[in-house]
Amino acid sequence: MAGRSSDEAARRCALVTGASAGIGLSLARRLAEDGWDLALTARNDSALNAVAAGVRKQHGVTVLVVPADLTDPGAPGAIQESLERNGFPVAFLVNNAGFGTWGPFAAQTLDSQLDMLRVNVLALTELTHRFLPGMLALGRGRVLNVASTAAFQPGPDMAVYYASKAYVLHFSEALSYELRETGVTVTALCPGPTESEFQDRAGMTGTRVGANPLMMGADAVAEAGYRGAMNGAPIVVPGAANRLGSWLPRFVPRAVARRATAFVNSPRSGGAAG
Repeated sequence: MAGRSSDEAARRCALVTGASAGIGLSLARRLAEDGWDLALTARNDSALNAVAAGVRKQHGVTVLVVPADLTDPGAPGAIQESLERNGFPVAFLVNNAGFGTWGPFAAQTLDSQLDMLRVNVLALTELTHRFLPGMLALGRGRVLNVASTAAFQPGPDMAVYYASKAYVLHFSEALSYELRETGVTVTALCPGPTESEFQDRAGMTGTRVGANPLMMGADAVAEAGYRGAMNGAPIVVPGAANRLGSWLPRFVPRAVARRATAFVNSPRSGGAAG
């Protein structure tokens, strides 16, 4: 990293994980709109190429496509190696990739829960560790970690997902403080339910939270996250209702918070979600 040319050091290059849909796609487009060159990664090669072609055409920025499955422990290292081969110095890291599953923990497959931790926690942590040294060497950089309002309370029927997002929030807050005098900032973006493919993939479209009438659009969430990261905010919770929801668990007994979250995660009809 120390051998970068002045041209490389001056480039505005961003890496976005989970960039093929939802908040990741909206963040990629918002970054490109502001002139950032992009490296996009997700599992879906064809979807990534379609996104890249659209972004190049609309904004004229350089876009690298790096397909990767972050459940693979070797994926973060492979992403870094690919970007280094292409002379792509990351100054803005967006750890957006993540997923959840709905249902009692004991009813879920072990592989699905471990894969969730690999993507939501381990890959995010490793990518941050791999790209921070380059930012610190430059004396500037942004890390935007996509957490969730789920981070503020336990989540019955989505136990591992809620716990993983609590990790992302606390990890990001701690790094934000550690790096406060370096020129590098870390922001935890904590959206509530968002219009994306997340609910379908998690199997929770029939739940009360999946039918939230206050659900925000991915573009609005991305705009809040991007502005917050550029301003160096440690935490961004988009939307007034979501901000209220993130505060309430601090002022009610934890037993009440558990019951309330179990209720919103339950099926609307009393039957199975999906």
